[in-house]
Amino acid sequence: MRRDLIIGILVSVLLHGLFGFGGELLKPKPKKQAVQEEAPPIEVLIPPPIEPEETEVVDLTEPTNQEAASLAPPSLTDVPSVVQLNDFTQAVQPPPPPNLGRPTGVMNIPAGRPGTGAIGTKIGDVFNLKDLDQQPQVRGVQARPNYPFEMRRAGLNGEVVLRFVVDTNGDVRDVEVIRSSQREFESAAQQAVLKWKYKPGRKGGKAVATRMQIPIVFNLNDE
Repeated sequence: MRRDLIIGILVSVLLHGLFGFGGELLKPKPKKQAVQEEAPPIEVLIPPPIEPEETEVVDLTEPTNQEAASLAPPSLTDVPSVVQLNDFTQAVQPPPPPNLGRPTGVMNIPAGRPGTGAIGTKIGDVFNLKDLDQQPQVRGVQARPNYPFEMRRAGLNGEVVLRFVVDTNGDVRDVEVIRSSQREFESAAQQAVLKWKYKPGRKGGKAVATRMQIPIVFNLNDE
């Protein structure tokens, strides 16, 4: 009997405790309000007032001592001088009188186109081809003249007639132009003939110098 009573009391206490504690659990929890952060205040800095610059007053009426010292009087070289007409003239020696003898050592230079080739040595007697017993013969390969660039670009043909001397060694000397269709071809023709070699012509069994004449033709089709 006592045992049942104790159990009933315990059950009653447990039930009361459950109801009391369960009521607290079933109560709605209050919502937390969001905390708004306050923005930091903005400070405005006001610059200090600008002081006006003091204007410098310059007295232009009288120059300073430093400016007066820098102004030096002009030298004699700075002063323009009067130019005389005789400063631009030069005395010319008068020509000799016509009856004065010709000075020694003076040689006449013939006018016309200059020849090229070896000069300064004596050639001796020069014979024409018709007077020889044996005419000069070409030795080796005759060098072809270089076609002038300007004439090649213009598409022009030409011809140069040269006169020269084949000396007793078979070398070409004293090359001169007789005529040419274009002056631009003359130099190339002369340079080519100066490279030619011959067996010298013979007269009476001896090698002699021979005067020859030959045309040099420039033709683009032969290139």
